[in-house]
Amino acid sequence: MKIENCPYDIQGRAYLGKLVYDERSTRPRPIVVMAPNWMGVSSAAVERAQLLAGDRYAVFVADPYGRDHQPTGPEGAGPAADALRKNAAEHRVRMTTALDVATERAIAAGVGDARRRAAIGFCFGGGSVLELARSGAAIAAVVSIHGDLITPLPARRGDIQAMVLALHGASDAISPKAQRDAFEAEMTAAGADWRLMVFGHVIHAFTDVGVDIPGIAKYDEAATRTTYESTHRFLEEAFAR
Repeated sequence: MKIENCPYDIQGRAYLGKLVYDERSTRPRPIVVMAPNWMGVSSAAVERAQLLAGDRYAVFVADPYGRDHQPTGPEGAGPAADALRKNAAEHRVRMTTALDVATERAIAAGVGDARRRAAIGFCFGGGSVLELARSGAAIAAVVSIHGDLITPLPARRGDIQAMVLALHGASDAISPKAQRDAFEAEMTAAGADWRLMVFGHVIHAFTDVGVDIPGIAKYDEAATRTTYESTHRFLEEAFAR
């Protein structure tokens, strides 16, 4: 699996994304921006991008914070993520720029199809891709996986062009039922083509292998398997449209 460093700049701050793809095939494939969890462009994020890419996609790991601002642990990740959660406009600038860089770099590498673009995010990154959708980005689909669902800047009718899928644990205490309800109301009011899949008895971070924080986050193999299968089918449908 090929991993390319992709430096870019936003308003004077340096960022470093990663383009991940199977170099054994030279055919153009869908371009997928992957928004990582609150730890940013970590080794775990790159490993997840490799799993996601397979021979299906060119995956670009977006840098949410900047190359010199990567958190080293939860104590730094929390404030960094919260700052973007509160500033939806800045969050959207960072995600739309990542989409542009992903498109440019994947095409330059000969592996990207600009007509088929999507974004997938995990945890904090799930909120990142929803902000990308709310920005009106011209992409086929976004998928939020155990992600942030609410925003201080809700979409207005007609804003969202992408198909939207959220996969969520019914017992997620980080984004609880009230936030799912708010998400549903926002998507409906915006006229979005949206879907929400909820896993009973499942809590936060259910695709994070090995995670087990009682009552907060726990890996669930069955929900993870269904999540990836559903995500691939959803993207196929979106690209076909």
